[in-house]
Amino acid sequence: MRFSPLRAILKSIWKGVDRVERKKLSGGVIVRRCLAVLLVTILLLILALYGVMFVLAKGPSNYARELFVMSVRETSAVGFLANLYLSDEEIAEIEARRGQQDDLEETDTSLVQIGQGADAYGLVDDDGDGIILESVSGPGYLGYMMVVLDPARMMMGTPSAFGGKGLTVEQMVAAYDCVAGINGGGFDDPGGQGEGGIPIGMTILAGKVQYASEGVSYPFVGFDSDYILHTGNMTPQQAREKDIQFGCSFGPVLVSNGEALSTDTLLSGVNPRSAIGQRADGAVLLLVIEGRQARSLGATYADLSDIMLEYGAVNACNLDGGSSSMLWFEDGYVNNCASVVGIRPIPTGFLVKKEGQA
Repeated sequence: MRFSPLRAILKSIWKGVDRVERKKLSGGVIVRRCLAVLLVTILLLILALYGVMFVLAKGPSNYARELFVMSVRETSAVGFLANLYLSDEEIAEIEARRGQQDDLEETDTSLVQIGQGADAYGLVDDDGDGIILESVSGPGYLGYMMVVLDPARMMMGTPSAFGGKGLTVEQMVAAYDCVAGINGGGFDDPGGQGEGGIPIGMTILAGKVQYASEGVSYPFVGFDSDYILHTGNMTPQQAREKDIQFGCSFGPVLVSNGEALSTDTLLSGVNPRSAIGQRADGAVLLLVIEGRQARSLGATYADLSDIMLEYGAVNACNLDGGSSSMLWFEDGYVNNCASVVGIRPIPTGFLVKKEGQA
């Protein structure tokens, strides 16, 4: 009992300290401390990320180094990250290992006989709308495959005019009163801040060639008047001879005349991806792979080629990827956008008309 007064005094002192601390922590002090904690957390995350990238770029694994370099170099916004660890010469050496697709065979249209039916591929159109949507997955990636049974429902969407601001896939689908759509070719994007309204490379709309120079061969994917998909390199004159009605420039080609392309031409990093293909019965394959997310890092070109072959593709081509990769169906996007700033406007997209739409 003789210590009770001492305990009472200490308790009183601590209460006073608590009151002082509560006063100090009021208002702006709490905000400043929260901001300090947040900044320290962000700094630690940045340092951790820097360390991981350092190990990838400078570690003992050549495969990890190549995958890191190709992944960031395929993305305009963060391509500079490779230069933080490697010289221009080292980066160029890695990128040079990817083979070229200069000698591709022309698309053999006889391999596609439209109207054979879907039964041979084991897919069932449950609701009878002519569109089948399935999820796909593999090591490190998740995605979606849309099968459009009638290729005559395909068309190309664009803004009302090139040169200004592009449209998102959702806006394109709405503008043309379609039911589905996927992003198309590349576009001019200075500093990663472009408006998405200027396509890069040969673009064909209603049989008319745009953004192409005569005599120059462009990587291209598009449909002729019989709705057969053509992939590969072609000049404007060759496109006219093949009666190409709509399409855009991009690549690489993933499947050509029933065969996968050589592995060296499909070397790539891991990123969000989009692709288009066609089966022997004419059905069109629209593929999107999510990326830069915890549940799905992304896919390589070789992954896309494997998926397309699994779904019976005779011909298939990679489309613009990264934050442009979006697939819309009916009333919403099927996949999650890879960009934290929102869905990007683009100049071209492959759209799917509603049933019976002219």
